[in-house]
Amino acid sequence: MSFPEQAVGRGAELCRPVALGAGPGNLGFERCDPVVELGNRQFVEVFTRQFGKAVGAAAWRIVFVEHAKDVDRRGPRVNIRDMTIPSTMTAIDPAAPGGPEVLQPVTRPVPQPGPGEVLVKVAAAGVNRPDVLQRMGLYPMPPGTPSIPGLEIAGTIVAVGADVSRWRIGDAVCALVAGGGYAEYCTAPAGQCLAVPAGMAPVDAAGLPETWFTVWSNVMDRGHARPGETLLVHGGTSGIGVTAIQLGKALGMTVIVTAGNADKCAAALRLGAAHAIDYNASDFVAEVAAITEKRGVDLVLDMVGGDYVPRNLQCLTDDGRHVSIAFQRGPRADLDLVAVMRRRLTLTGSMLRPRPVAFKTAIAETLEGVIWPEFEAGRIAPVTDMVFPLAQAADAHRRMEAGTHVGKIILAV
Repeated sequence: MSFPEQAVGRGAELCRPVALGAGPGNLGFERCDPVVELGNRQFVEVFTRQFGKAVGAAAWRIVFVEHAKDVDRRGPRVNIRDMTIPSTMTAIDPAAPGGPEVLQPVTRPVPQPGPGEVLVKVAAAGVNRPDVLQRMGLYPMPPGTPSIPGLEIAGTIVAVGADVSRWRIGDAVCALVAGGGYAEYCTAPAGQCLAVPAGMAPVDAAGLPETWFTVWSNVMDRGHARPGETLLVHGGTSGIGVTAIQLGKALGMTVIVTAGNADKCAAALRLGAAHAIDYNASDFVAEVAAITEKRGVDLVLDMVGGDYVPRNLQCLTDDGRHVSIAFQRGPRADLDLVAVMRRRLTLTGSMLRPRPVAFKTAIAETLEGVIWPEFEAGRIAPVTDMVFPLAQAADAHRRMEAGTHVGKIILAV
């Protein structure tokens, strides 16, 4: 089955009920942290328990028991190693909204994984537009979300909560999180974790979850994209834009993007866009009409909102779909509903952050089956713009706000 066939088939399943699975009621697992050289093992039992006020409430002791192949019947040869997690960590957690300067390192408690969660020692975290809005006080967080920003991470699992059956201590993962990524440790729902693709560096893997979860759920699930169709994407060199180009191209779509200057348009073309429109130099509505010979596009992925929405509708063909995922020019638009009805247009959109874990788990399963093999085969590659140390999160936000980046901005922890 071809990639487009797999994608279309899996895209139709995103809203199905998801069985998250049941694991042991304790923290027992079968594989050890990679720092422990066990060698020539038959199997490994890992027992995890909280211990000792002296090392803090969030400290964990991992005990590895090796059953070697050459043991005799008197019992296994046992190797015991301890690994502790500190009670505190460095994080970026501004006390009040403000400019980039509020993003200063502070000390915070290390979180503990609850049922169905894992604790990740963070190697890198992605920077996204919602992080900027949260810093400015313009993006209310869902209840229970950490005040520490950061929606995606990559790193190593160092502890697991109850009812986690898949992941093990030492697994290298990237994960979509509701917050808390700008820190040395972060908890993540187990279902929202994905194995780091083989051969990929953590700083690249950290930039995958937020954009791929968002683009897949909106282009495939809500937008019902199909091979052979034409997709218009605004912000073609943003993290979302780059991901939409990659997905559209892999699916066999013609991707048209808009970008703010000639250099960005050239970058979008190198990344696989069929056409790139400099919106500061020409009217994208007229350009789309010319490119499509007045037919229009089948699908618009819009992050701009405001006065772009009625212009986007002019770009759509009959029965076209418009998917909104952000509104940088405002959440309100003046629409001609007669045109919507006459041309049978569909307007939809979504917010990923408040969706339940089961929904995001379904997306993770689909990405793992359809997209991750594309990364591992080298047919798709991450696009990382710049990497900043965690302590320079302010500079990372300044680059995001300047709009000069191509691809993902990453914090190395």
